[in-house]
Amino acid sequence: MPALVLLGAQWGDEGKGKATDLLGGSVDYVVRYQGGNNAGHTVVVGDQKYALHLLPSGILSPGCVPVIGNGVVVDPAVLLSELSGLEDRGVDTSKLLISGNAHLITPYHTTMDKVTERFLGKRKIGTTGRGIGPAYADKINRVGIRVQDLFDESILTQKVEAALDQKNQILAKLYNRRAIAVEQVVEELLGYADALRGYVCDTTLLLNDALDGDKVVLFEGGQGTLLDVDHGTYPFVTSSNPTAGGACTGAGVGPTRIDRVIGILKAYTTRVGAGPFPTELFDEDGEKLRTIGGERGVTTGRDRRCGWFDAVIARYATRVNGLTDFFLTKLDVLTGWESVPVCVAYEIDGRRVEELPYSQTDFHHAKPVYEMLPGWSEDISGAREFSDLPKNAQAYVKALEEMSGAPVSAIGVGPGRDETIQINSFL
Repeated sequence: MPALVLLGAQWGDEGKGKATDLLGGSVDYVVRYQGGNNAGHTVVVGDQKYALHLLPSGILSPGCVPVIGNGVVVDPAVLLSELSGLEDRGVDTSKLLISGNAHLITPYHTTMDKVTERFLGKRKIGTTGRGIGPAYADKINRVGIRVQDLFDESILTQKVEAALDQKNQILAKLYNRRAIAVEQVVEELLGYADALRGYVCDTTLLLNDALDGDKVVLFEGGQGTLLDVDHGTYPFVTSSNPTAGGACTGAGVGPTRIDRVIGILKAYTTRVGAGPFPTELFDEDGEKLRTIGGERGVTTGRDRRCGWFDAVIARYATRVNGLTDFFLTKLDVLTGWESVPVCVAYEIDGRRVEELPYSQTDFHHAKPVYEMLPGWSEDISGAREFSDLPKNAQAYVKALEEMSGAPVSAIGVGPGRDETIQINSFL
């Protein structure tokens, strides 16, 4: 049975939650493999809207086991609050499993995130201030706190002491902030131990056993390809690997286990935070996309920057992820434009460039080269077959498919769970 990776093929916020939820009823496990509560997925079930941050979208599918993998950084307070909120709405969260090797976001991580970003001034990255970057930095510096450490007070205390030894010096001497007490942090973290204990297990063993037993496993990435710390628009990126390779390290499965890699694309482009964005719009069209598309961050609450579809980015995502399929979301948002521009290349210092520039400098200077495609005015929210779409909408999808380098296997025509056109099965 297949193992699938589902990830964002732009700068995040592409509608991964809708795609994961669509598959949730057909898969046995849905696994978050990286990121933290800086990611946000919106899932609409009937007349109910759910905003998920740390939890895999599969938690809303009754027959599915949601898993938080070792590559995720977990803020325990946020996690427990999210679980409580779902339980209050009648969602069963008892099947959730958490890797004991996942790292924790502690109070000092959020403090360091906020003061550092403020200190950068106009050079700031545009982080969410939720401690994700500092938690990953501690992981790489080998002074991180893992979920399993909550269950050994002695080890936890030693690790918090080691982490704060340097951070308190920085807070006091560089940022003129009060030092953080080791005892206070340890006490707070130990307070989460009993509530989390029943969820924690060896998820790597679990998932490999599941694949050996012909179970279907879906690996769900947060953020998007262009926010990958290695392959994104560095330094305006997240601190982990949302790309397909991150599923292997972030969940503990080998690359030969992966059967399909599905990239989620919006029919236009958005991003949150600072950094280059060649097709960004600052006019009425940009505001129209933002308003009709409801482009406000699920986690941050910030307005998203909006622009036309960028085929250069889509081709890049196909290449670095080995995409086998696209799920095109929010096609309905483009209804009403007489013509729709699509970025097919960049102009950089008088040169036409059709692939993502290797140089950060070049990408900052990239200007979009547009091809105009005919628009449509018909309401497409009721379409359930590709043939139900207006001819111009069909042509738009086919053009994006050809430019992007992988087949469009599903199309979102509205926010609802059932407002989807399935062209090719993912399973």
